[in-house]
Amino acid sequence: METDLYDEFGNYIGPELDSDEDDDLETDDRDADEADEDEDDEPADADEDVPGMEVVLHEDKKYYPTAEEVYGPEVETLVQEEDAQPLTEPIIKPVRNKQFTLMEQELPSTVYDMEFLADLMDSPELIRNVTLCGHLHHGKTCFVDCLIEQTHPEIRKRDDMDLRYTDILFTEQERGVGIKSTPVTMVLPDSRGKSFLFNIMDTPGHVNFSDEVTSGIRLSDGIVLFIDAAEGVMLNTERLIKHAVQERLAITICINKVDRLIVELKLPPTDAYYKLRHIVDEVNAMLSTYSTDENLVVSPLLGNVCFASSQYCVCFTLGSFAKIYSDTYAWGWRRFTKKAPTSNSQRSFVEFVLEPLYKILSQVVGDCDTSLPRVLDELGIHLVKEELKLNIRPLLRLVCKRFFGEFTGFVDMCVQHIPSPQGGAKNKIEHSYTGGLDSDLGEAMAECDPDGPLMCHTTKMYSTEDGVQFHAFGRVLSGTIQAGQPVKVLGENYTLEDEEDSQVCTVGRLWINVARYQIEVNRVPAGNWVLIEGCDQPIVKTATITEPRGNEEAQIFRPLKFNTASVIKIAVEPVNPSELPKMLDGLRKVNKSYPSLTTKVEESGEHVILGTGELYLDCVMHDLRKMYSEIDIKVADPVVTFCETVVETSSLKCFAETPNKKNKITMIAEPLEKGLAEDIENEVVQITWNRKKLGEFFQTKYDWDLLAARSIWAFGPDTTGPNILVDDTLPSEVDKALLGSVKDSIIQGFQWGTREGPLCDEPIRNVKFKILDAVIAQEPLHRGGGQVIPTARRVVYSAFLMATPRLMEPYYFVEVQAPADCVSAVYTVLARRRGHVTQDAPIPGSPLYTIKAFIPAIDSFGFETDLRTHTQGQAFSLSVFHHWQIVPGDPLDKSIVIRPLEPQPAPHLAREFMIKTRRRKGLSEDVSISKFFDDPMLLELAKQDVVLNYPM
Repeated sequence: METDLYDEFGNYIGPELDSDEDDDLETDDRDADEADEDEDDEPADADEDVPGMEVVLHEDKKYYPTAEEVYGPEVETLVQEEDAQPLTEPIIKPVRNKQFTLMEQELPSTVYDMEFLADLMDSPELIRNVTLCGHLHHGKTCFVDCLIEQTHPEIRKRDDMDLRYTDILFTEQERGVGIKSTPVTMVLPDSRGKSFLFNIMDTPGHVNFSDEVTSGIRLSDGIVLFIDAAEGVMLNTERLIKHAVQERLAITICINKVDRLIVELKLPPTDAYYKLRHIVDEVNAMLSTYSTDENLVVSPLLGNVCFASSQYCVCFTLGSFAKIYSDTYAWGWRRFTKKAPTSNSQRSFVEFVLEPLYKILSQVVGDCDTSLPRVLDELGIHLVKEELKLNIRPLLRLVCKRFFGEFTGFVDMCVQHIPSPQGGAKNKIEHSYTGGLDSDLGEAMAECDPDGPLMCHTTKMYSTEDGVQFHAFGRVLSGTIQAGQPVKVLGENYTLEDEEDSQVCTVGRLWINVARYQIEVNRVPAGNWVLIEGCDQPIVKTATITEPRGNEEAQIFRPLKFNTASVIKIAVEPVNPSELPKMLDGLRKVNKSYPSLTTKVEESGEHVILGTGELYLDCVMHDLRKMYSEIDIKVADPVVTFCETVVETSSLKCFAETPNKKNKITMIAEPLEKGLAEDIENEVVQITWNRKKLGEFFQTKYDWDLLAARSIWAFGPDTTGPNILVDDTLPSEVDKALLGSVKDSIIQGFQWGTREGPLCDEPIRNVKFKILDAVIAQEPLHRGGGQVIPTARRVVYSAFLMATPRLMEPYYFVEVQAPADCVSAVYTVLARRRGHVTQDAPIPGSPLYTIKAFIPAIDSFGFETDLRTHTQGQAFSLSVFHHWQIVPGDPLDKSIVIRPLEPQPAPHLAREFMIKTRRRKGLSEDVSISKFFDDPMLLELAKQDVVLNYPM
């Protein structure tokens, strides 16, 4: 029956059948057997190699070789179910070239030989180390561009763009403002054709970056101060004059952008003369204010003032302009008189300098087709037809370039008025070296001796193109530094007694830095600037590089003294906590890169960056995120540093006993005289002076009595801190010998106390602590540092809290330039931020007003943006730290309730600042005085009813 052979699904289930295929296979087998017999050497299972048509089940199919087949039997392989790498990331990433600076790939051609430049380095009398500084956008960088174009025939600016050769960072190019000071070394001829080697430091003009100027000034022997002819003396101009006088540098000035008087302000020549003269007079007035030297005067007659217009390649002094006349007209001597020969005769400067300049400009700008060729023929300037067809600006630039020639006037001015490294060495060493001049080493440095012991002072760190490592930049003061030699790097904390902060390194390559390219050299003798590879690891800010052996008496150069303070702080943390080590490495690097930046870790564990202003911190954060750590970083809202002070004398004598009850110190606190804190900070008075000199200073200037003036123990915190510790004990009451034995411990406790005060862990300022009584144990064992130091700190705190403590906040000085119709808006914006105007006056010869004001730093965040919004972008402001001022209100007043998210009225500010700072630092909400007082002291307080207002 057919149906039994199939199941219900139609599948065959009957007995097996002999199929045709089997017959075929048998014949195949037979053929194969015969073939085997023919060729015995063939392997028997050859038929299996033929890719047959056999049916392979889906699960038995094998698409890829197994891991064992690929890697071998002994290899452990892991199979991951899910792809760990997201699809957005390529499996093999392309190589990323990190580059943050514009650098030339090979050396550009110059009008002098590089060998000649290297040879000039051996004659210090032909070298000039100069810093170009000035207010923001007064034309320093453009001036350097003109010098670069003169010496580098292939480097030219495009007509519409400034070259800005020394703005080498991409961020500088994008922002249009200098951020780092950039050194340029070139050979420039003076008016007689004699070549000099110029080391020029082009510095930023923004007040936030004045720390860069300080590091450039330390390496230079003189400055050229740039002043915009139209704007005149501005905020930073004044600060730089003061700074240069303090650093004892030769000062010359360059009045730049003279063309603005003609083209923009359209002043007639006589008015332009008065405007220029007004600038020179203002500078001289400032020099007489800040300097005691009667002979420090700038005047075009002395040759230390030059006039320039960088945009049109003009630079002349009276001497170089006279030379143009004598070369053109072959004049002999002409007599000029001080008095006008007739009543209507003009000033010689107007007639012989300004009028020709006006004529050239007006001919090119006004009538450049018809009369210009004739005028150019008279002046002996030959232009081809193509050049005459240029636009006005390039044509004007070309004509001025041909007429005025190279910047020989500038070179003459620097050569005559700025000392060579040899001439300026003694002054430099006296001012910046901590050791004396009387040693052999001091003499070698004062003579700028290339064969003496090596001494090199580095003040800046420049990161490489990719931001991975740093090169140290400094000046060789004696000896010769060689590539590949071992050197000893002394850090800022090195002293002859404590040699911990020193390390022996090997110098890598040496370069002479010319903004966008570097000239490699084997050795650099004394008097020159040098970029050093391989010493960057131990250096943080500045360093002293000397010989590893034999130069044992070498001391360090003083750390830089900045003319601003870093008062704004931001807290940073990585978005991804596991990237903390990367951020710390980045913080280390920005710390090296910015001279006045400070980074520290608070008690609460937050990482804080301190900087001079908003733009400064913005640049720091850009570098930290993009260049040095390449991670996402969160930033807290900016805050400022505060200080703590007192306004009265302590209401009672405060004492504290040591834990072993064998010593007792009694102190009171009172405010310092006005101006004394600033004198200590500016090192007008130093604790290192001998007793007699120190005493005389305090007696004559601040009316201290002889005893108090002679018994000053310390300034604190550190040697230049604005607090004083005075020993006011009497020999009849206190054993002076015993007190002397614990003097160091008490001073340390005082330094510790003043470094972080009791209100909110901020430095104490402007307080005098008097030791009134001291009971000290006889046995040395009972009066060790561990007993005395914390006790001294406690008594400092209790005396401080008993003397009506107050908070101080930093105030900024703001200078705003605005047109007359915007002045009222500036007042409005300032008033909203607790600011007050001190002066507003029109800028002479221009339509703008200058408004000078003070504003609390904590209210200055976003001030510039606010100002621009209210004046439609017509007002421009710069602000810089000026002084500390007491915050209104009592920080310890418990009755004040701080309401969240509401602005506080003025009397509540001190309390608000204190509480919020304490919260941020992870301290308890309120200051409890019982923490710093001993039980006997508290009993004393209770007796006198003082404790009523204070929390226990």
